Amino acid sequence: MEGFSWGNYINSNSFIAAPVTCFKHAPMGTCWGDISENVRVEVPNTDCSLPTKVFWIAGIVKLAGYNALLRYEGFENDSGLDFWCNICGSDIHPVGWCAASGKPLVPPRTIQHKYTNWKAFLVKRLTGAKTLPPDFSQKVSESMQYPFKPCMRVEVVDKRHLCRTRVAVVESVIGGRLRLVYEESEDRTDDFWCHMHSPLIHHIGWSRSIGHRFKRSDITKKQDGHFDTPPHLFAKVKEVDQSGEWFKEGMKLEAIDPLNLSTICVATIRKVLADGFLMIGIDGSEAADGSDWFCYHATSPSIFPVGFCEINMIELTPPRGYTKLPFKWFDYLRETGSIAAPVKLFNKDVPNHGFRVGMKLEAVDLMEPRLICVATVTRIIHRLLRIHFDGWEEEYDQWVDCESPDLYPVGWCQLTGYQLQPPASQSSRESQSGSSKQKKKAKSQQYKGHKKKRKMPVGKKPVSLSSLPMTGGVRRSFSGDEELTPPPAQTAPEAFPPPSTSREFIPSLKTVTTLQLKEELIDGEDYNFLQGASDQESNGSASFYIKQEP
Repeated sequence: MEGFSWGNYINSNSFIAAPVTCFKHAPMGTCWGDISENVRVEVPNTDCSLPTKVFWIAGIVKLAGYNALLRYEGFENDSGLDFWCNICGSDIHPVGWCAASGKPLVPPRTIQHKYTNWKAFLVKRLTGAKTLPPDFSQKVSESMQYPFKPCMRVEVVDKRHLCRTRVAVVESVIGGRLRLVYEESEDRTDDFWCHMHSPLIHHIGWSRSIGHRFKRSDITKKQDGHFDTPPHLFAKVKEVDQSGEWFKEGMKLEAIDPLNLSTICVATIRKVLADGFLMIGIDGSEAADGSDWFCYHATSPSIFPVGFCEINMIELTPPRGYTKLPFKWFDYLRETGSIAAPVKLFNKDVPNHGFRVGMKLEAVDLMEPRLICVATVTRIIHRLLRIHFDGWEEEYDQWVDCESPDLYPVGWCQLTGYQLQPPASQSSRESQSGSSKQKKKAKSQQYKGHKKKRKMPVGKKPVSLSSLPMTGGVRRSFSGDEELTPPPAQTAPEAFPPPSTSREFIPSLKTVTTLQLKEELIDGEDYNFLQGASDQESNGSASFYIKQEP
């Protein structure tokens, strides 16, 4: 982890990061507004020999998620002192903050000689420029408050038996991500990581209410301080009408394999539960007792009608052991005496998500969900994204929904204090790929764990989590590629803690303010600006004007 810098990685390769607005569950995801290049902010002046902390104005040169490449005002086209910072960090302020806080504005030493009248220079440069709204830091703080708290009890998928759920207790919350410890774990090491909006967690009593299998706890009563999570905190699924034509047991479909998220497989509906939930089995790989059936909601973006892969030129994984290749659905349905699930029953809604091929982001390794890694969007099929982990082979890729809570903007780990896994080096990949491939060859017809698990570089491998995952959510036409509740931390903690979904955001927040400066500024070496009242425009854009008064 030491030595990896998103800024250097983005700059040296001319990468583009997915904008914060693509991640509605992330802090500021629904109220990022118009933050863009040329927005001005007040930041600490590091090019200064004064013994006290002073500030200067800088403009955004480039945005990468939460991270911004800033250039001090007055450097014009000189990038010599450009620097990256997290725009949601505690040292980033709107223009006018120094005046309101009594902090000095001092030009950088490198360019101090360029102008004799810095006040006039700033008036000229900043009049009409955009800055953050005065309450930006407050909104950042509010968007990082999470309703899930330690000691809350939930039902979560049993990572060793996908077909059932177990009771687990929230151990910690980081940035909306929960570290859950299964209730019967005496040493508290049997844990599972997921986001609070994950489709893998539910309120106590959920399994019984829909007819899902559930592992009863040996614990006869709640431990002191533990309490059931209020049902309204969980992600809501779309209501469906099961009274008419509906999914039936035995129907065929295509589904993302929850134990190998890089593949979409031939699958079968094994059981129809209440409230639109379905138990799905992967053809040719099912355990005899159905212990690896997986629960998907009917509106899940991880299940597809027969023919989806063919239409969208995705390789469909046939049943293990099936020899009549290339696989043809028509022949397979006839041979198995099966019918395809009706196309109209699948959800085809596609949000205007904003992702583009090649965009960088931070993504959970769902086969080892404690890990969040540097990743790239390599393919987009409607709302389905192909996520590639930088430095790793394509076999570790994952198909993920565009609204998955397991995707985050560049800079999320830094903002929340979660450890980011950098791209794998060539040497670490080669040293670990051999054993992985040998294990693959020895696979039997049934799953006995994960098909693949990423191995971390020597000396940096965290404690392994046997886990499993998937993404959930709710689909338009099926063809065509398209292009611990801690405060914000600037560095990852020393020991990687368990990294919650954000509370409701206020989408009306405006993140850009227009500056109007007057020439008559006060004299003085500190170049303080005094902030006056803020007036809101009435033209519907809801920007703000900051009037600077002498």
